[in-house]
Amino acid sequence: MPRHLILTLATRQVSCRVRLLDDLAPATCAAVWEALPLAGDAYHAKFARNEVYALLPRITAAPRRENPTVTPIPGDVCLFDFEPWEIGNPAYGYAPGTTAHEAQGATDLALFYDRNNLLLNGDVGWVPGNVFGTVVSGPDNSAGATGLEAMAAACNDLWRNGFAGERLVFERE
Repeated sequence: MPRHLILTLATRQVSCRVRLLDDLAPATCAAVWEALPLAGDAYHAKFARNEVYALLPRITAAPRRENPTVTPIPGDVCLFDFEPWEIGNPAYGYAPGTTAHEAQGATDLALFYDRNNLLLNGDVGWVPGNVFGTVVSGPDNSAGATGLEAMAAACNDLWRNGFAGERLVFERE
């Protein structure tokens, strides 16, 4: 039986249902599932294009690489593991001393909501993410989930109008 989580932009009150890809990324799914619920400040990607993510305390049980991609598609939910030096660069907008994760690194849980994403960072090169979930759209959504179309509209609003005060929440369904 598939497992699901609900991903929510709290301030915008938009959610989507995500089916875990236990068959393709079993260790990543297990690590995320055990860590839930999780929530953090929502950010919109600068380089990857159509991505909204939260930096969270490191999920150390997650594997470094499992079902990786550098070209996520709409609806992909990915996990990235970052060493402290990888997120401590002020060029990324996380000024020294302003993020709780710079000392121990972070887990980045991300939703890709549209096409043409490329996970290439000018400082470090390719940044593969573990695809561990996919947004389920359509009539099988439950628990108030609205699917990818509504979430994409909210993510685009986050890009255009700012993310200050927005939280990205991951919960078990």
